[in-house]
Amino acid sequence: MSAPLQLGVLLGDDIGLEVVPEAVKVIGAAARAGGLPIDWHDFPIGRSALDRLGTTLPDGTLAALERLDGWILGPIGHREYPKVPGAITKSYRSLPSLHQDVDLVIVRENNEGFQPDRNVVAGSGEFRPTHDVTISVRVITRAGSSKVARAAFELARTRRKQLAAIHKDTVFKLGCGMFAEECRAVAAEYPDVAYEEVIVDTFAMRLVMRPQAYDVVVTTNLFGDILSDEAAGLVGGLGMAPGLSAGHRHAMAQATHGSAPDIAGRNVANPYAMIVSAQMLLDWIGRTKGEPRASAAARAVARAVDETIEGRIALTPDLGGTATTAQMGDAIAARAAAYAAS
Repeated sequence: MSAPLQLGVLLGDDIGLEVVPEAVKVIGAAARAGGLPIDWHDFPIGRSALDRLGTTLPDGTLAALERLDGWILGPIGHREYPKVPGAITKSYRSLPSLHQDVDLVIVRENNEGFQPDRNVVAGSGEFRPTHDVTISVRVITRAGSSKVARAAFELARTRRKQLAAIHKDTVFKLGCGMFAEECRAVAAEYPDVAYEEVIVDTFAMRLVMRPQAYDVVVTTNLFGDILSDEAAGLVGGLGMAPGLSAGHRHAMAQATHGSAPDIAGRNVANPYAMIVSAQMLLDWIGRTKGEPRASAAARAVARAVDETIEGRIALTPDLGGTATTAQMGDAIAARAAAYAAS
């Protein structure tokens, strides 16, 4: 790829205005030092877009994003909006957490499931036929299940070659049963990856007791949503839980945490999750688009993050330090640039 990477920036709400610029700063520093040009494109979204333009997602934004290589999305604070129409978990020994030596990835199908905004063509996946009855429709497809299973197995091949599929086919015999069938079919193509299936409630218990036993986990949308937050709680909270939403042609860096309006504007938000989400985006671009400079920059950022955390060089208050959001970003950016240039 000789042309510059085209990356979008959507700040989001509240602490998104603080942590997303730190992610851009770190990625930009590593990319410049490694000779990787990036063109950044800013797009309004969330409450600021609503206040200025009358909508949280302005017309043309999705079409513009479609033309980019990827983008970074900050947390969105839905609950604070006026009511108008309109998963890597890793522990560090330098940080207090319920468990040490945790390093797992939850791969979550993100287009189906119970979420009512994405499982029907028109209307909603939830409806209330009477005042006292609400029905929620869950959608599972073979295509979606196979796609997420294959992505998880490919990831497992780059890590410790272990994969656990999480479902509840003992109860949801058709929905989870279809997901499990597709996981098993894909597993047959990856004999080098150790494969197991775990019922979701059993897995939730095992995750609390022995998270070190797991490497890559694949599951459906709602289960993945819940288990990702549980896993984050084991290693220090949502500030330590980055995420990447990836498809065939595009990917979006999006941390697991919310917009945290209670600490917004104080420059104390932990930028780790947002920075590592952006690092995952660079790594995805490197692998899927054949851009070795992106892969090298991603490795430099990962090394810089680990060194900053493990050495307790510049940590925000939630991590036991006294650094501001910007100071922690500065420390990681400086190290990322040095490693990318070496």
